[in-house]
Amino acid sequence: MPAAPQKDPIDWVTRAADDAIRHAGEGKPVTVASGASPSGPIHLGNLREFLTPHFVAEELRRRGVEVRHLHSWDDYDRYRKVPAGVPAEWVEHIGKPLTAVPDPWECHANWSDHFKAPLRDALAEMGVEMEEISQTERYQAGAYVDQVLHAIAHRDRIEDVLSRYRTKPVAAESEQEAEALADSVTADEESAGAGDFARFPYKPYCRGCGKDTTTITAYDDETTDLAYTCDSCGESHVTNVRTQFEGKLVWKVDWPMRWAYEGVNFEPGGLDHSTPGSSYTVGKELVAEIFDGKAPSYVAYAFVGFAGRQKMSSSAGGVPIPADALKILEAPMVRWLYVRRQPKQAFNIDFGPEVVRLYDEWDSLTRKAANPEKRDAAVLAWERASSTAAAGTLPTPAVVTPFRLLSSVADVTAGNVDVITSVVAGSGYSVTSADDLEPRLRRAMAWMSEYVPAEDRTTVRLSPASRLQELTPQESEWISLLLEHLPETYTLEELTTVIYGVPKLARGFALEDQPTDEVKADQKAFFALLYDLLVAAERGPRLPTLFLALGDGTVRNLLSA
Repeated sequence: MPAAPQKDPIDWVTRAADDAIRHAGEGKPVTVASGASPSGPIHLGNLREFLTPHFVAEELRRRGVEVRHLHSWDDYDRYRKVPAGVPAEWVEHIGKPLTAVPDPWECHANWSDHFKAPLRDALAEMGVEMEEISQTERYQAGAYVDQVLHAIAHRDRIEDVLSRYRTKPVAAESEQEAEALADSVTADEESAGAGDFARFPYKPYCRGCGKDTTTITAYDDETTDLAYTCDSCGESHVTNVRTQFEGKLVWKVDWPMRWAYEGVNFEPGGLDHSTPGSSYTVGKELVAEIFDGKAPSYVAYAFVGFAGRQKMSSSAGGVPIPADALKILEAPMVRWLYVRRQPKQAFNIDFGPEVVRLYDEWDSLTRKAANPEKRDAAVLAWERASSTAAAGTLPTPAVVTPFRLLSSVADVTAGNVDVITSVVAGSGYSVTSADDLEPRLRRAMAWMSEYVPAEDRTTVRLSPASRLQELTPQESEWISLLLEHLPETYTLEELTTVIYGVPKLARGFALEDQPTDEVKADQKAFFALLYDLLVAAERGPRLPTLFLALGDGTVRNLLSA
């Protein structure tokens, strides 16, 4: 009987795409959405917000479904605090929209753009395309005026929903939840001087100072005139909500309003958005009861942590951002870290020694993916990570060389590209130029120079060690045998045979013989001796690789008394 056709593996992306189609209706276009507040560095944890809908959109495109990835920049959010590394006088901007805060580094138009830019570059490198929306532009253009007026007209119903979930505020884990908590202080705390407007769903920015430190004093439902006083500048103003677009809906009302306005079918959110009383929970009710819409299908994603030694980002905050990861990991690998796990699964990104193991795992999976008979969920994750509909196959090296070899050789040769290429070629890889090793080579060099502590790097001796004059008879025999048997032209295979074989020869065995327990003990001592004589350390790169990188002249000079 013929073999049954192999079924496509299923993963979380498959299921999320199914949910998005059911939400939109079979045969209809699908909108997947993401959103982020550019209030600071958009770090590797935030990247889940962007990549989760991206992978779902890619799966829908693969099926031939019309789809758009809509990303909202919540840049009309208030500037909340002055982070480390920013001049103290920026406290004067607290309460303004992020797009109205100057860039203290003076390289972008405003605070918001400063943090959007590196994220955009990183997403482009990873093949992520999305339709971007600035909420500042949307609100100030009056795009939501009908929805704002509708929410204000139904403020009592909104308050009924919010009050059912209102609990004692807890620490926020995102900018949006921070906004929601700020909107959710108890009625008693706001009632002094606030009257009937303690729970107003709309917050104006002051026309005088531009801050949201405003207290509403009156609202006319017929004229839509809204009067307020500002606690920062002391001025009082009247804004017409219908014709003057000077504020925004509070977060827990704003989010469900946008679901209905944009027709969102799928959107992820952090776990902080998913707890009882949080934004998604409340939004599900508000979008149906107030805006006659339906909450999108939804997945909650967990925390992404960081381990290992990290080079701090140049942006304020000092947290690793996607650009940092892309300096040491190939773009498909960064994507793979996120797609291979369920969104609810927390994980760490390690910039330390784990990087070497991660490359080994990726290369092993790449070899597996080349065999159609081995296509499973792990290979499916590799496929999703390796290419996109818009960018095609993302860049990988023409000659796949182990990261541990490249980083070791980069370490020993101080990043000399010509020497690195020569050593790699001598290691048995068909390399004609450094271009064959990119984009991995420059990542190996960056990792070694910026993420490996100085004490863990290799420092080659400049002259023979004094210990050469104090060798034991056994050590002298080992060195003599080594120098006698070193090949004229170094190759990794021949060097491995000789270096591992010297202790065998010293005990009367042939190079190709299997080592006895005594030989194994001698090899350990011999290797320690070589590291001491060559790099003044107890350990270092694999000795055959080290010899290949140093070259015959340097090796013989450092080992000759």
